[in-house]
Amino acid sequence: MSAEAPLSVEVTPDALVVQWAEARSAVAATLLRAHCRCAPCQSARLRGEAIFGEGAVLVDALPVGHYALQLRFADGHERGIYPWQVLRALGLED
Repeated sequence: MSAEAPLSVEVTPDALVVQWAEARSAVAATLLRAHCRCAPCQSARLRGEAIFGEGAVLVDALPVGHYALQLRFADGHERGIYPWQVLRALGLED
């Protein structure tokens, strides 16, 4: 089941601020980077390697269709696609 798109998204260096229909969440850049969904990060997790987000700085969020965002970090990492459902779950975790 996919989550509905948010009403708005704001990128700050420290967090992605998402306004959902019923709530607002600010997901820390460090948490987003630690949960990167790109193939190299997923592969590292499968090998048992931890992905750390310390020092992560968010610089941009680009829409991917109507279902997700591609996040860009200051260190050049920009491969992860974050579906709305994942962003909603991370917002509850943060």
